[in-house]
Amino acid sequence: MQKSFAMAALLAASCGVQAASDADLAAIRAQIDDMKKTYEQRIASLEKKLAEAEVQAKSAKPAAEVKAAPAIVAAAPAATASARANGFNPEVSLILQGQYKNMKDVAERGITGFVPAGGHDEHAAGTVEGINKRGFSVNHTELILGASIDPYWRGQAILALADGEVEVEEAWFQSLAIGHGVGLKGGRVRSGIGYLNEQHPHMWDFADAPLMYRAMFGEHASYAQDGLQFKWLAPTPVFLEFGAEVGRGANFPGTDRNKNGAGAGAIFAHIGGDVGHSNAWRAGVSYLKTKASDREAEIEDTSGKHALGKFTGDSATWLADFVWKWAPNGNPKYQSFKFQTEYFQRREKGDLTCSDDEGVGNACDPGASGSSVTSTYKTRQSGWYAQGVFKFTPEWRAGVRYEQLDSGTRDFGLNANTLVVDSYRPKKASVMVDYSWSEFSRLRLQLAQDKSMQGITDHQLTLQYVMSLGAHGAHKF
Repeated sequence: MQKSFAMAALLAASCGVQAASDADLAAIRAQIDDMKKTYEQRIASLEKKLAEAEVQAKSAKPAAEVKAAPAIVAAAPAATASARANGFNPEVSLILQGQYKNMKDVAERGITGFVPAGGHDEHAAGTVEGINKRGFSVNHTELILGASIDPYWRGQAILALADGEVEVEEAWFQSLAIGHGVGLKGGRVRSGIGYLNEQHPHMWDFADAPLMYRAMFGEHASYAQDGLQFKWLAPTPVFLEFGAEVGRGANFPGTDRNKNGAGAGAIFAHIGGDVGHSNAWRAGVSYLKTKASDREAEIEDTSGKHALGKFTGDSATWLADFVWKWAPNGNPKYQSFKFQTEYFQRREKGDLTCSDDEGVGNACDPGASGSSVTSTYKTRQSGWYAQGVFKFTPEWRAGVRYEQLDSGTRDFGLNANTLVVDSYRPKKASVMVDYSWSEFSRLRLQLAQDKSMQGITDHQLTLQYVMSLGAHGAHKF
């Protein structure tokens, strides 16, 4: 009835609209609004009654269904709890890596003409941990935890386990949804400079890192720092990536200065692409700038006596890298070949304080015991390596690597006539063959002729295993 009344009112309003005054129009509009409100209230009332009727219908089910309901209700909380427990399900993997190594017993093993990353204590201990270990050893074990935090961020931590010690190699968060080719990573991050630097040891094609990386960054053969990394992937037909980093700069060649602000910065660019269906390549250039404060190293005077040197200044490193990969029709499952090479040049400039910390008397102690001499210090050093690895069956690979460094020039300023300047070109040649049962298990045999120390030729044999347990993401290009 209300519907008929509404239609009549609308018809009357439409017929008399021309003769109606403004007051009449306002009254008609008010009546229409009242009818709309009435209908909305009635619809809401009907919906409420419908909901109540559905509840009554469910409560009137047969007894068998009513008896089964508690079991369903009881199972529901358990399923909900299980879903909540699996809501955060991180990727967990463990890398087992060990070796047997046969080589000469060389005290104070290092690279002639290059400052050891371990400082003065490295020589005092008579060994470089992880480099001078002979016989059997578990040289690297990694525990990797990673997961998406939410649709916008991802996190990952990599812990290195060795002889009762745990080291945080990486611990970072990474953006997932900034867009426009922009990526942000923060925390403890391996730098994007060069090619090999971002790779962990289980990803290397040889049992050890090239001399170049050991000379640049020490035993770990990589540069990582606490800070921020920014990357931008350009929207171009070829792969074009730019990156910049800023961080604490506490690792060699820098030192931890415990100051506000940043102690190191890096920039890099990479370009690459495909050549036909079977070839791909990538090239890059990088620059790393760090600061050092009282960075310690052992030096020697012309009489053969040891002294303690402390360097304070700037360290700048340029890197260039190139990689070429071949696989039939782009499928590396059965056959593939990879060639990679890198070059670096490092320049350091600042002050070097030379002192006699052993009480033996040397050129750094001009008279009074405990005195020291400070003078300017400059170096320019370089190095490179090149390697090729051929996969000739799905299981077997073989490779060869040659590397050479140049200790370059070392200017000791006022101490130039009393301190020894090592002018040497360390070299090393390696061949390897490895067998992989699957992508998770590998056994490698490597032979090397090491001439990284002046006057010593070290023939080395390494038998290495690399085993990967659990979820593990794909490796980079």
